[in-house]
Amino acid sequence: MDLVELVPRLYFIRLPVGHAYLWRDPDGLTLIDTGLPGSAPLIAEAIGQSGHQPADLRRLVLTHFHPDHVGAAADIAGWGDVEVLAHHADAPFITGAAAGPAPDLAEWERPLHAQIVSQGPAQPVIPPRVDREVTDGDELGFGDGAVVVAVPGHTPGSIAVYLPRHQVLFTGDAAARRPDGTVICGIFNVDRAQAAASLDRLAALDTVVACFGHGEPLTHGAAAELRAASA
Repeated sequence: MDLVELVPRLYFIRLPVGHAYLWRDPDGLTLIDTGLPGSAPLIAEAIGQSGHQPADLRRLVLTHFHPDHVGAAADIAGWGDVEVLAHHADAPFITGAAAGPAPDLAEWERPLHAQIVSQGPAQPVIPPRVDREVTDGDELGFGDGAVVVAVPGHTPGSIAVYLPRHQVLFTGDAAARRPDGTVICGIFNVDRAQAAASLDRLAALDTVVACFGHGEPLTHGAAAELRAASA
């Protein structure tokens, strides 16, 4: 686990699989995604390194139902007065009320997906509760006006979170960044055409800092990189 302060109030928690992000407001912390099952101690350690404690967490925003994003949510939701938020279309998959849909894989994705599935999470996902089901345009109560941006395609209820006053975007898996730095549309999508349209929507935002679920975040010029990816 690495903790990196990207800009004032925003921290990047680099996890072994998937990433989480921490935003600091005067009244407490917001966590975006949680990594795989078993990641809660790593995130607690990161919060400590930021000068806070797990009890300072006020909300947990889940961008979609995949285990590398919600795997530690049940543990983290038990830290204290934590509100868990997710899009209404993915909420049944997150809570375990229904099974989420499988991706519509392109031919080149099949070997990579098979490799990831064969490895699987080291621990089973314990389904967390969802306290608030959100939809497009909802304000989330942090970051001086953070709003939900619905970006279906990766999953039916995938969301991004946009902080217009800070020009910060959390993309979830609607976009990703390769090791060479190239920004791309996220992979393993349930609806590839819808995922491409969602990337176009993200590319239209006035974004300086982009925080991806997979790949290193961008701390400047993110809008241009997202536009290039959607071209």
